[in-house]
Amino acid sequence: MRASLFLFAPLVGAAVLNHRDNIDQCPGYKAVNVNEQGLKFTADLTLNGDPCNAYGDDLQDLKLLVEYQDDDRLHVMIYDADEDVYQVPGSVVPRPSPNGSHKKGQPSLRFDYQPDPFSFRVLRDTEDGDEQVLFDTTDTNIIFESQYLNLRTWLPTDPNLYGLGEHTDSLRLPTTNYTRTLWSRDAYGVPSNTNLYGNHPVYFDHRGDAGTHGVFFLNSNGMDIKIDKTDDGRQFLEYNTLGGVFDFYFMAGPTPKDVAKQYSEVVGLPAMQAYWTFGFHNCRYGYQDVYDVAEAVYNYTHAHIPLETMWTDIDYMDARRVFTLDPERFPLEKMRELVNYLHRHHQHYIVMVDPAVSASDNGAFNRGKEADVFLHRPDSPDSIFEGAVWPGVTVYPDWFNPDTTQSWWNDEFKRFFNEHDGVNIDGLWIDMNEAANFCPYPCSNPEQYVKDNDLPPAPPSVRQPPRTIPGFPDDFQPKKNGKQRRSTGRKVGLSNRNLISPPYEIANAAGSLSNKTINTDIIHAGDGYAEYDTHNLYGTMMSSASREAMLLRQPAVRPLVITRSTFAGAGSHVGHWLGDNLSQWDKYRVSIAEMLAFASIFQIPMVGSDVCGFGGNTTEELCARWATLGAFYPFYRNHNELGSIGQEFYRWPVVADAARKIIDIRYRLLDYLYTAFHRQTQTGEPFLQPLFYLYPNDANTFSNEGQFFYGDSLLISPVLDQGSTSVDAYLPSDTFYDWTTGARITGKGKSIKLSNIALTDIPMHIRAGSVLPLRSKSAMTTTELRTRGFELVIAPNEDNFASGELYLDDGESLNPTGTSLIHFTFSENKLHLRGDFGYQGNVVVETITLLGQKNAGSRRDVGVDFDEKRQALSKAVNVQLSGPAVIEL
Repeated sequence: MRASLFLFAPLVGAAVLNHRDNIDQCPGYKAVNVNEQGLKFTADLTLNGDPCNAYGDDLQDLKLLVEYQDDDRLHVMIYDADEDVYQVPGSVVPRPSPNGSHKKGQPSLRFDYQPDPFSFRVLRDTEDGDEQVLFDTTDTNIIFESQYLNLRTWLPTDPNLYGLGEHTDSLRLPTTNYTRTLWSRDAYGVPSNTNLYGNHPVYFDHRGDAGTHGVFFLNSNGMDIKIDKTDDGRQFLEYNTLGGVFDFYFMAGPTPKDVAKQYSEVVGLPAMQAYWTFGFHNCRYGYQDVYDVAEAVYNYTHAHIPLETMWTDIDYMDARRVFTLDPERFPLEKMRELVNYLHRHHQHYIVMVDPAVSASDNGAFNRGKEADVFLHRPDSPDSIFEGAVWPGVTVYPDWFNPDTTQSWWNDEFKRFFNEHDGVNIDGLWIDMNEAANFCPYPCSNPEQYVKDNDLPPAPPSVRQPPRTIPGFPDDFQPKKNGKQRRSTGRKVGLSNRNLISPPYEIANAAGSLSNKTINTDIIHAGDGYAEYDTHNLYGTMMSSASREAMLLRQPAVRPLVITRSTFAGAGSHVGHWLGDNLSQWDKYRVSIAEMLAFASIFQIPMVGSDVCGFGGNTTEELCARWATLGAFYPFYRNHNELGSIGQEFYRWPVVADAARKIIDIRYRLLDYLYTAFHRQTQTGEPFLQPLFYLYPNDANTFSNEGQFFYGDSLLISPVLDQGSTSVDAYLPSDTFYDWTTGARITGKGKSIKLSNIALTDIPMHIRAGSVLPLRSKSAMTTTELRTRGFELVIAPNEDNFASGELYLDDGESLNPTGTSLIHFTFSENKLHLRGDFGYQGNVVVETITLLGQKNAGSRRDVGVDFDEKRQALSKAVNVQLSGPAVIEL
């Protein structure tokens, strides 16, 4: 590593090419007034010639800031000298500070630059003492204009890039003629090759045995990120952004897991979830009334399929207005009976809340209007901006009016979701927060649009009572002669910009920036940010405000908030479901890549796709396969659309069998999931992982998105195709055990065909060297599950060694007072339990199971059984989880 004196030595011999695709003769900048201050570096950048004004006005004077924030993180920022250009507010994405952690003596990364014209490189030390170029803007000129930023970095040929989401493209990004557009939109069907609900401008560049690094571009403006080759074959990645500043964080790795952890230090660690949230959830859009919901609850119980949480879509609302109940179909007294019934049976209840508030005579609107919390039209500051969503003409909260809007939002939650005389929900579901607006731009007459499109839609037709709801008391049953309801300062952005139709047009699949959303020329209250700059933050800001409102309801309890639209750092507050997918095999398959991106790259591990698909009609085969795959989503919910056939798991015999079988496995593994999830909330180490995270030098894993690791110990290989009962499962060069048969398999870095896979099964393999903590048996609820003892399954490696962990707490406290983190180590036929034992759960280890045993040998003690077919030795024990222990096998 070079001495500090040379950290900023100019590049030598770099050619300068002013030609840029679609941009001619842009002059770039010259670095002057360079100032090195230890691990901080600053310079002024001045325009290096006549402005090109390609898509706006070139800014004459910029500033450069370089910070070595710790050994493995480098911060590079290029911003305007006057600091008038919009920057992502620290209140939305808090900035990490240099933490002074330079244990290696010198940073792993090095910033290098060329002064005239200015360009820069980021380099990393290699094990052999050389340097590797990770990011390289040489031969190109940076463009910094009032409404357009452009920066290009050169890449290795055919690179392995991951991230830049949210998208339903391949996990390993295409590298030719590929554009990733970041601009939140309501994206029904989650199509490929388009912008979707959320925005995470971070990518991981994996170079096999040469290591992995990450690049995070902290910019919330709309952008196109292009990956392609030049005419002479040079591979590049290019940012084309509608505004903001260049604000980069480079993460050194060198492993994929290292990069993930380093990224979590920038955007924040994920929020820990309550134990019950990992149970099975059910919802649909189209439940006719509260009795329909109750019937689904009963039917799951009757089918003996564990149901942890029942959800209700917008059906419960009065004319689709938030913070209301339909008095005929979902009357308050019956809703409270339903919730109380669920709570008595240790189950949970969640409803949806949208951001758009009906502009009609209702409490939430009236109170919000009086408090002035809604966005205003820019051409008429006294006039509230109106759009059209489910309830008809709607208005939108301004989350940048923090004190007033947050207080109003908290009050609405307190009024509607209270324990004493409201709907006592256990979690929250946020939809439409891109923010969605059905009315196309310019939406000059939302009332006419509502009238022409019959909004709000009529609720599902109600079956005429009486009908009996099995399992519920007499006073819950519908009454006769019921009536059917009829439908009814600074850094805030430059002035003089075109906030509706900027000169550079990103590839927004919805069309213009303001189409089907909030108008981008709206100026927010408070600091005066433009929606043009902050559009991509709207969903995350609503999510954060909602988490705060949920915490005010129950300050000591971890709140579950599931949102549709996200931005970088959202995982610190909420989880995410992957939007309005379709009941199609391609959506089933792509859900794996989506889940892996959010959990292992974007640091939003509480994630899942609508199981069996949301839109359209599923089939028994697809739903059965999806039920088994969905059991390995952290967030496991069946949800489908109004107008589609019902797809609750109990509706088909095969699906019901698949659900019972896989939920049994999921619940027995729930503490394994809980432990690994908790680790991610503490360290950023991902729980769900692509294969290359564990086998970074195996090139066969780089494009594999049909398999994944559930924690470090379980390889999941779902059947991917309709009509198939087999899958070609790739087994890296390692040892594995078949979950079902216990057979020991030596992976040879090749695919093997797994055949005769029933619709009720999903192939699972235990990675050798693992100790898995399993509950001894499953249960109908997670409350009951937590009373079960444990079975420890040992899968030894070639050295007859294995290890694992178990984290225990009370399952719900935001700051639990007693926790246990128990480490299991197996060697020389002894299992050691060590660690912290602060939580007393009144359960014990009941059984130890040792895989890979050809015979019982001399181990024929009382309580020891040998399963010859499974080649497993089991020993009955009674070990308290209250202190260290040694168990001999």
